[in-house]
Amino acid sequence: MYINNAYLNNTTLDIKDKSKPLIVTSCGTYRLYTKPKLPTWRPRGRLDYQLLYIASGKAHFHFDEKEQVVTAGHMVLYRPKEPQKYIYYGDDQTEVYWVHFTGGNVKNILRSYGLTDDKRVFYCGSGLDYQNIFRTMINELQMCKENYAEMLEMYLRQIFIMLKRYFANTLETHNTHIVEEIDKATIYFNEHYSEDISIDEYAQNNHFSVSWFIRHFKQCTGSTPMQYILSKRIYNAEILLHDSTYNVTEIAEIVGYDNPLYFSRIFKKVKGLSPSEYRKSINV
Repeated sequence: MYINNAYLNNTTLDIKDKSKPLIVTSCGTYRLYTKPKLPTWRPRGRLDYQLLYIASGKAHFHFDEKEQVVTAGHMVLYRPKEPQKYIYYGDDQTEVYWVHFTGGNVKNILRSYGLTDDKRVFYCGSGLDYQNIFRTMINELQMCKENYAEMLEMYLRQIFIMLKRYFANTLETHNTHIVEEIDKATIYFNEHYSEDISIDEYAQNNHFSVSWFIRHFKQCTGSTPMQYILSKRIYNAEILLHDSTYNVTEIAEIVGYDNPLYFSRIFKKVKGLSPSEYRKSINV
């Protein structure tokens, strides 16, 4: 299991603070690949707001005593004092990011970005942009550099702006069929990214043209299918490089590269460091 969390003032207690319009109090990520399950049960909810992003796999949420399976590319928004019950299972290969926030004007801020009171579970796209922002937020809160609270608010508002644009773009350019097809594709790529995937064959097997698929995939996710798969491979390689259990050759094979030298070249092109250099930079 991979965990990377950060808390304001190093406290895990939830708080209600109206001194500023919007305050980020904690953020983090979980990725299950060894632990069988990770349950959360807060019958009385929390004092703050929580936004969760399912990046890979799926999660099992319970609303009004009914289970709802939430797949990759969706977000869940909890309001203060709303009961929270959800479970991540290792078999689902769940990867989730979350942020807690409070403030004196949160309700109005959420509404201004299209996050109206009826939005609890919603599709937002499966690109890596959200993950990158969440990871930057985690690092910002861990480092606590000058004006970090303002930076955290800016990153959270960036997520809100991306959501608002996605909602507007979906209404203007996408029908339900297209969204469902791209959602299905991202789930497939998340589950099979380490395999030899042919975009032409995927499009043919799902009865649409390659050009149609690539065009709408990029509109929904912000990247082409191959860019998405590459980003997924590199991101998971980063996570594995934090774990000394695997050497670079083994990591290359795990994320889908038979040739470790080719993997190293691709990794360096994307990250600016070779896998070995990246691992050393983590341990500095």
